[in-house]
Amino acid sequence: MKPAIKYQVIYKHRNKYSISEMCRFFNVSRSGYYKYLNRKDIPDRDLPLANKIEECQDINHKTYGYRRVHIWLERQGIYRNPKTILRIMQKYNLLSVVRRKKFHYCSQYLHRYPNALNREFTADRPNQKWVTDISYIKTNQGFLYLSVIRDLYDNSIVAYKTAKDQSIKLVLDTIKAAKRKEAPQ
Repeated sequence: MKPAIKYQVIYKHRNKYSISEMCRFFNVSRSGYYKYLNRKDIPDRDLPLANKIEECQDINHKTYGYRRVHIWLERQGIYRNPKTILRIMQKYNLLSVVRRKKFHYCSQYLHRYPNALNREFTADRPNQKWVTDISYIKTNQGFLYLSVIRDLYDNSIVAYKTAKDQSIKLVLDTIKAAKRKEAPQ
């Protein structure tokens, strides 16, 4: 616990208990308590800046982090170090509300099929068993997604398609191309 909080408790109960006993109990010095009393009536020098930060957060619905608050304050003509702004935001509980994006495994629940292969990755004749997979290829423009259908009889590639985004359409297009090329049994 911070000494300032201990000093507040001592100040609140100063009429009930001895100050020296409470200082001993909280393991703080009496001189520190009296220095706290002298500073107690002095207004906090960070308060005007905290009020401006609070105004910024109210306008922007507490979505600005300290860097964006720093830019907002500079546009208002107030120039402070970004780390000072962060410290004040932490001190006065003015930090932004972080909304984490949740990742949903939608395919896990929407498309659940029985395990037809049952780890039998061999086939007696062509086009008896096909397997598919999507690979990610990193390029300078971003990721390229490669959907491949492979025949388990001779491990040959039946069909493949590429796309800039991973979607069900990519897989369905690959299946349609494979059906056009081969006649599955």
